[in-house]
Amino acid sequence: MAKVIAIANQKGGVGKTTTAVNLAASMAATKRKVLLIDLDPQGNATMGSGVDKYGDVATIYDLLIEEQSLDDVICKETSGEYHLIAANGDVTAAEVKLMELFAREVRLRNALDTIQDKYEFIFIDCPPSLNMLTVNAMAAADSILVPMQCEYYALEGLTALMDTITQLAKLVNPQLQIEGILRTMYDPRNRLANDVSEQLKQHFGDKVYRTVIPRNVRLAEAPSFGAPAMYYDRASSGAKAYLALAGEMLRRKEKQSAAVA
Repeated sequence: MAKVIAIANQKGGVGKTTTAVNLAASMAATKRKVLLIDLDPQGNATMGSGVDKYGDVATIYDLLIEEQSLDDVICKETSGEYHLIAANGDVTAAEVKLMELFAREVRLRNALDTIQDKYEFIFIDCPPSLNMLTVNAMAAADSILVPMQCEYYALEGLTALMDTITQLAKLVNPQLQIEGILRTMYDPRNRLANDVSEQLKQHFGDKVYRTVIPRNVRLAEAPSFGAPAMYYDRASSGAKAYLALAGEMLRRKEKQSAAVA
C-alpha cells in the first residue's frame, strides 16, 4: 500500500513545492515508485517536474471535477523519474466547483483508492491556504510533512497549522498525523534559526527530521530548468540534503514496519 503524504503549510514561501519536487525525485532515485500530485493552481510543482502547465496536459481538475480516470491524468514522463498529476490555472475553478459536489471532501481519497498498490509513496503538494483542495489532500493523506523556516513568524504559523490539522482530523480523517517537520532554508550561522530549531526539537521531539535543508542557490535555480536539483546539480548541498531526507524517511518507515511486525 502506498504511503500518502501531504506536504502542507498555510504560510507561503517555506519551500513547500521545492520539497515536494525534490523529495519525490530523491525517493524515485532509490528505485521507489512515486506519484507526485500538484494541487496548487500555480502549477509550480508541474513546471519544476519538466511538464508544461500551459500545454495540452490533463490536470487534477480533470480527475476531481471531470471524473476522468487516473490513467488518463497521470503523466509518466517527468524530469524527476516519478509520475505526476499536473496542475495549472484551471485548478482554481476546481475550488469553486467542488463546493457543489457530493462527498466533496473525499473525492481525491476515493480516486487514489484504485492505485494504492501501484506506488510506494504518493506526495501531495498542497496550496498555501486552507481551501477545499487542501481539505481533499488532508482527507486522502496518511500523514502531513510540514516544511518551515526557523524564524519567529513561521513558529507562530506552525501553531495555527497544528490547530487546523487537529480540526480536520476530527472532521474528515481520524487517522491523520504529523509525518515530520522539516527545517528549510536553514542557515546555522543565524542565531534565531538555531533558537527556533531548538524550540522545535523540544516541543516536537523526534517528529523534527534530523536532516535540514540549507539555503542553496541551486535549489532556487533548478525549477527554471524544469528539473529537480539532483538532475540540475547533483553535487549541490540542496540536492544532497533531499537525498539525505529520503534516506531518513525510509529508515523511519522500516523502523515503524518492524515495530508493527
